[in-house]
Amino acid sequence: MNIQKHNILANCIRLLRNKRAVLVVSLLALLLLAFYLSLPRSLFRVPYATVVTDRNGELLGARIADDGQWRFPAMNTVPDKFSICLLQFEDQYFYYHPGVNPVSMARALVQNLRHKRVVSGGSTLSMQTIRLYRNKPRTYIEKCIEVVLTLRLECRYSKKKILALYASHAPFGGNVVGLEAASWRYFGHPSAQLSWAEAATLAVLPNAPSMLHLSKNRELLMQKRNRLLKKLLDKGKIDSITYEAALGEPLPQEPQPLPQYAPHLVSHHYQTQRGVYAQSSIDKGIQLRVEALLERWNDELLRSDIRNMAAIVLDVETGAPLAYCGNVRFDQKTSGNQVDVVRAPRSTGSILKPFLYCALLQEGTILPHSLLPDIPINVNGFTPQNFNMQFEGAVPASQALARSLNIPAVNMLRMYGVPKFHHLLQKAGMGTLRRPAVHYGLSLILGGAEGSLWDIAHIYRNMAKALIEKAPIPESPFDPAAVWHTFETIKEVNRPEEIDWRNIPSMQQIAWKTGTSYGFRDAWAVGVTPKYVVGVWVGNANGEGKPGLVGAKTAGPILFDIFNLLPSSPWFTPPDLIEVEVCRQSGHLKGRFCPDVDILLTSPQGATSDPCPYHRLVTLTPDHRFRVYANDVSHTQIVTKSFFVLPPAWAWYYKQRHPLYEALPPYLPGSAAGDHVPMQFIYPQSGAVISIPKQLDGSRGNVSIRLAHNDPEATVFWHLDDEYLCLTKDFHEITIAPQHGRCIITVVDNQGYILSVGFVVQ
Repeated sequence: MNIQKHNILANCIRLLRNKRAVLVVSLLALLLLAFYLSLPRSLFRVPYATVVTDRNGELLGARIADDGQWRFPAMNTVPDKFSICLLQFEDQYFYYHPGVNPVSMARALVQNLRHKRVVSGGSTLSMQTIRLYRNKPRTYIEKCIEVVLTLRLECRYSKKKILALYASHAPFGGNVVGLEAASWRYFGHPSAQLSWAEAATLAVLPNAPSMLHLSKNRELLMQKRNRLLKKLLDKGKIDSITYEAALGEPLPQEPQPLPQYAPHLVSHHYQTQRGVYAQSSIDKGIQLRVEALLERWNDELLRSDIRNMAAIVLDVETGAPLAYCGNVRFDQKTSGNQVDVVRAPRSTGSILKPFLYCALLQEGTILPHSLLPDIPINVNGFTPQNFNMQFEGAVPASQALARSLNIPAVNMLRMYGVPKFHHLLQKAGMGTLRRPAVHYGLSLILGGAEGSLWDIAHIYRNMAKALIEKAPIPESPFDPAAVWHTFETIKEVNRPEEIDWRNIPSMQQIAWKTGTSYGFRDAWAVGVTPKYVVGVWVGNANGEGKPGLVGAKTAGPILFDIFNLLPSSPWFTPPDLIEVEVCRQSGHLKGRFCPDVDILLTSPQGATSDPCPYHRLVTLTPDHRFRVYANDVSHTQIVTKSFFVLPPAWAWYYKQRHPLYEALPPYLPGSAAGDHVPMQFIYPQSGAVISIPKQLDGSRGNVSIRLAHNDPEATVFWHLDDEYLCLTKDFHEITIAPQHGRCIITVVDNQGYILSVGFVVQ
């Protein structure tokens, strides 16, 4: 019985001991877990300044943190000079203790008890890092917490990382936090370039940043710096020559402004990537030269009250910007200078025309020199005009692009289709087309839509990249062969210089295009070489137009000045092309009756385009004075001749500039006429919508109707809605005052040909 009781008692004691062991182990586990979780994953949750550098790490600019502090994003390493100075001043045994220095803490405790106040904290740099993180009042309880957290900090990070955390978040006086910000604010350069005197100055500042300041207690700051320098000398960290030179360096007088290069790019990063360290692709050397160039041009154009301009330089290989000037004189806030025009949507003017030309080429709809109509046009009230307010009847597509003629461009867009071109621009990267194609209509090609210099420059860059690669690239919807012909065309655009650049071998070949928006509000110029794309915009940020604000006169000269700052490069090499025969007069593929042909290198799609529609085989009397109907057997003696025959309205304007244009002879009197209608309405065109303004006296105005006839001897009889009006000879134009609504004009010539046109009067 006694043995049984003894066994029960022994089991109870064993159980109690096991429970105690479990309890102890559990408690230790909880303590370890608490120790492990005592520090958050991210130690400093504070807002940082936005810092932007160039491609080599040189500071372009920064924007202050949201809490008003100049606190650069945390560093990963600390420069050696500052590290040596800081450790010599604050914690000589930093690399030897586990985060807490018992000797220093004991010494501090004795000093505090002796003075009955806190005169020394005995904190290591690791403990000061924790204090910066917690930002709590200094008490003995807080000190105990700091000790625990410091030990945890040492378990998590390396010594170099802890040193970088401290240097990144230590106060340096005023609203300057962190070594890198302090180095720029006080000395105007990065911390990696600190001298020994500068490093020593910054090493002693965090010790008492509220007492030691550049504008107060300068003598005390100087004394502490010099004592630290002497200690460095005594420890063999610097030699005597370095020491003497460091003593002679003065303290900075006041905080310095940060660099302000590419300020609009820095602001863009601030708006989109706030609080980060961003290394951009900007080449600081190119950036500074372009900024200086724009300021000189700004001084010149201010005389014409043109206040703003922007420019961008892209690397064709990477597509990255090498220079980014969103505007000029960023610090001036009264003239719209802070508007970043590189990314701002602006009316495109004619800057999109090469994209349309390229698209038609790669479809095979036109060849580079195909004739396009250049006559008055009215499409539902839309009546575009060429810049010179003249018409040429017909013009090669390449000349129309090189001279930036508006009416041929509108006709090209009608051929290609507005919805399709709208989609093409979106696919190419034009992100400002947020409305459906019907909203823009045919005005899309003349500036009816808005684009940004950023998007448009990148589209030109992608075209160049595709041409270099000799193959389509994902970023570009354009075919290399079409791009080649497009660039070959726009490189022939007359340059602003008065010299003949084509005959100077040293002059760089540049494909370039200008644009001017309606009302002279925006002037554009974009140029391309195999290495660079340069885009320029000139105008007023508030949209105010100025008479002299023309792309070729303002943005164009700036464009070439920027190219003169850049290294030149050889021209593009052509892609694989095939030979085709083209009509010399029409630019189309050779037709059956084309007498003169040229050889053209084009893409396979170009080889499938339409043959020349303008050369006709005409049957004549032997003396070539009259035409006869080919099937008229009453004439036994006939000859045939190839004629270049344009539609009558085209020919009416064309022959004014081409005196050698040979009109068709009239039909032989009494001969049966052919099916070719020899006349065409110049104005209005079928379906036109016409607005007739009132006269000064309030009466209703008139509208002029103009007709072209191939036969200069023809007589034309005019009718309005079946009512006879009059007849005309030589010059076929009448003036009428039609009523509102739909009208039909019908004409009949003396040969019996009939032609009608319907239009709407508003």
